[in-house]
Amino acid sequence: MTVDQSVAEVGNLLMYAAMTAYLGSFIAYAADLAEGGKEIKAREARQGRRAEAARAAGGEAGTVLTEPAAPAPRRRRAAAVGTSLFAAATLLHLGSVVARAVSVHRVPWGNMFEFALTGSLVVSLGYLVAVVRAHRAGLGGGRDARYLGTFVAGPVLATLGIALRSFYVEASQLVPALDSYWLIIHVFVAILATALSTLGFSATVLQLTQEKRDRVRAAGKNPGGVFMDALPGALELERTAFRLNAVAFVMWTFTLIAGAVWAQVAWNRYWNWDSKEVWTFVIWVVYACYLHARATRGWDGRRAAWLSVLGFACMLFNYLVVNIFFPGLHSYAGV
Repeated sequence: MTVDQSVAEVGNLLMYAAMTAYLGSFIAYAADLAEGGKEIKAREARQGRRAEAARAAGGEAGTVLTEPAAPAPRRRRAAAVGTSLFAAATLLHLGSVVARAVSVHRVPWGNMFEFALTGSLVVSLGYLVAVVRAHRAGLGGGRDARYLGTFVAGPVLATLGIALRSFYVEASQLVPALDSYWLIIHVFVAILATALSTLGFSATVLQLTQEKRDRVRAAGKNPGGVFMDALPGALELERTAFRLNAVAFVMWTFTLIAGAVWAQVAWNRYWNWDSKEVWTFVIWVVYACYLHARATRGWDGRRAAWLSVLGFACMLFNYLVVNIFFPGLHSYAGV
């Protein structure tokens, strides 16, 4: 089939529009975190003044101090703007992916650019699902998931920028080795696993940051970073990262199995010791060690978190280095 370059150009324009909306969303979410951190500091100062007043009035006969009413929840206007822009960006992003698919008459993950385009879309969709679910749970006192907005919009925007700058290729048909229904199964599950691992990595980085701030605070020093006070504590972030990585690991397992089956179909061998196969297995082993240490050895906190960071680093190496500099059977077309 011929490639419709005019539709592909529409997809590119939609991607530029999505990047602009992601940038606006990132700025709005950052402003929300800064505002939330200042509010928490002001509340702590008020509580400290009330505590001092209570101690000073403790010896006075007949003095009764009543607890003030709980403050109304903060109206997070910046977060609302950020979420609206993020949703608009995701719709534009989806339109770009669909246009790319229509232009080439196939699923749009046949090279590194398309993989980045589709993978970042899955990250965005996953975040929006988390926001909606948290909003519904929030009716019963659950936590607002929009605290992750800055740390999702930023990486998605960076991924699209890098893809445009370094990996962009014109819309084209697949090389024969990739022209298979296994592309839909194997690569799509790999995209889902990568997206979930990316979200898990973001939560892990925030966890490590909060743990460091807790240690500084325990030493009687000011940890700084007021906006971080608006984020959940290290324990909650660790649990979030663990759940995301656990689901991603299941998908990595399927990716390995499906890849082996596809290799048998394409090259008459389940395992070829290709660089891409080896590094996919390395990623699987690192995340397996992380889950095993976390679940059975009692590794929590920083030790397990650094294993998670190592797993994501292996994933980046697989995508950014192995795909480009290690020749093999899995070399992407056009890169």
